[in-house]
Amino acid sequence: MYQGHQARKRFGQNFLVSPGVIRKIIDAVAPRPGDTVVEIGPGLGALTEPLLERLDHLHVVEIDRDLIACLRERFPAERLTIHEGDALEFDFGALKSDGPLKIVGNLPYNISSPLLFHLAEYADLVSEMHFMLQKEVVDRMVAAPGGDYGRLSVMLQYRYSMERLFIVPPGSFNPAPKVDSAVVRMIPRKVGAGETALDETLFARLVQAAFSQRRKMLRNTLKEFGGESLLEAQGIAPTARAETLAVADFVRLANVLAAQTQTK
Repeated sequence: MYQGHQARKRFGQNFLVSPGVIRKIIDAVAPRPGDTVVEIGPGLGALTEPLLERLDHLHVVEIDRDLIACLRERFPAERLTIHEGDALEFDFGALKSDGPLKIVGNLPYNISSPLLFHLAEYADLVSEMHFMLQKEVVDRMVAAPGGDYGRLSVMLQYRYSMERLFIVPPGSFNPAPKVDSAVVRMIPRKVGAGETALDETLFARLVQAAFSQRRKMLRNTLKEFGGESLLEAQGIAPTARAETLAVADFVRLANVLAAQTQTK
């Protein structure tokens, strides 16, 4: 690893330095020769090197030019393709011709939620993803209806089966963050006919509105979508709050609205 690189706050850099945690992540990803693997934010190469020990070739997405220079010096171009730029704007679909994607990364805390939403657009091209994130974010991702459950939970659980694999303490990084991290596995779901949103844009709008004011009842937050009459017709109490509804309930509500739009 290259020493002397100053971690940059604007990029949310916390470099993984624990050999034990690195080994656990690589074992979870289980890369094999021939896999198309993309690493987001390779940083100083803590995961990059052990990934390349098991792969023929690796793609990485990195925004920091100093780190890109280090990676180019350290790894031959025929083994490592570096995509310079912001992962929030990267077109993961450009790699689809190489086969289903495995995506891995120690994601910056400051862009984790928007990056997860961006990646959801490419779920059909992915076989699995493994990410290290702030533990609080992972807990929200995998939460059942109730306390930590929210918009992020619904939108990701609609597309993925997710599992929190293990917790990573602050001392595993340099500089050490102030919170625990966790590694999550995300596998795109095979969705049945009745579980698919007919209009995914409408589904996303409905979920966002439902969670826009968590303490308010759904008859208020979903007023623009029909509020009380919509909910009662689907057997949902108008006094319920968003965190009590399962993902399937949101899909059902969105599909009723989509069907009404089509018949108008």
